[in-house]
Amino acid sequence: MAIHLPADADDDTGLVATINTTPLVDVMLVLLIIFMITVPVVVHSVTVALPREVDQPTRVKPDTIIVAVDRNGGIYWNDAPVADADALLTQLERWAVETPQPEVQIRGDREARYEFVGRVVAACQRAGIAKVAFITEPEPGSAGR
Repeated sequence: MAIHLPADADDDTGLVATINTTPLVDVMLVLLIIFMITVPVVVHSVTVALPREVDQPTRVKPDTIIVAVDRNGGIYWNDAPVADADALLTQLERWAVETPQPEVQIRGDREARYEFVGRVVAACQRAGIAKVAFITEPEPGSAGR
């Protein structure tokens, strides 16, 4: 390979200070041609007129069942009195098969014996209720914490 010395060549070493960009341009043109040929093959799709429709979410919020227990052991289903624990179990079993299953919220009186609230929790377990919550009131002055 012959090296020619341009006018700006260093006299001591005899090296050319310019870069030959011809091979770089050749490689770039080849890559450009390859991409121009392959991109339409990859992006090719059938033109279809899709229908326009507004999709409304079909999410159904489950009902919340509030079971209250007063200080004497009386049980209330959404403010309606329940005869006994067996009647409560029957109602809970009826709701346990719903999809989505409702949440049972238990409101136990502060003065009620633990036994009365425990019967309601046990009835929920026997009926197969998965979500059981206890409703309480915050202490005065603790609302902003």
